[in-house]
Amino acid sequence: MSSFSRFAAIAVATLLSIATSRAQDAIPSVPRELLEDIATGSRVLADLGVVDAFGHVSARHPTNPKHFLMARSVAPAQVTAADIMEFDENGEPVDARNRAVFLERFIHAEIYKARPDVNAVVHTHSPGVVPFSVSRTPLRPLYHNAAFLGEGAPVWDIGKEFGATDMLVRNNAIGKSLAAALADKSVVLMRGHGDVIVGPAVQAAVFRAYYTDVNARLQAQAIGLGSDVTYLSAEEAAKADGVNMVIMDRAWALWKQKVQPGK
Repeated sequence: MSSFSRFAAIAVATLLSIATSRAQDAIPSVPRELLEDIATGSRVLADLGVVDAFGHVSARHPTNPKHFLMARSVAPAQVTAADIMEFDENGEPVDARNRAVFLERFIHAEIYKARPDVNAVVHTHSPGVVPFSVSRTPLRPLYHNAAFLGEGAPVWDIGKEFGATDMLVRNNAIGKSLAAALADKSVVLMRGHGDVIVGPAVQAAVFRAYYTDVNARLQAQAIGLGSDVTYLSAEEAAKADGVNMVIMDRAWALWKQKVQPGK
């Protein structure tokens, strides 16, 4: 075989290997762009310090709304589109292929069941938010980027219904209780654990997750100044949130650029 023939054979084999790998990674009826958005959202939240080795981002399946898409069990900063898996309405993997899955996938499963308006869910252990989950000070919007908090941010206490646990949402019953506490809000705090944020798309849920953490840190600083804090009124919050939903693409483009592989 000539050198050219050997090179051609190697090139063909490599292309076939890549094509086979992509075919195995692909999820039927799911645009590659959505898989990339889930992976990007995970890496963005890690880059912004909202999640570390723990936390996850999911999206509702675009053609099977009872199912959702989420990465295998891997640190958010390491998620790629190839890590995204499909889960059924009870949080069980459709095609596990021996991949480890997140224990708290039931958070996502039960919220998608309860909230047909939600197309993306984020769970974090946000350092800024946790103090508000264990105090009597409610998390409230004090600047426009966190205007969605004007709806309220209820605190869910796992112990009230399930007694002493390991604080993890490890089954559907616990997930259903959490979803009920979220109700029609965008954010619910989890006592001694973190928070869950929802949105109509991955970009919106990631935006809200970041600015929930930022607002919590700013609110703690403002309270520490020792005087009354002026929060956004309900009308201000509604108006600001409407604007944010329109212009958040600017933030998403910046964040996405920073976490692109090879950057």
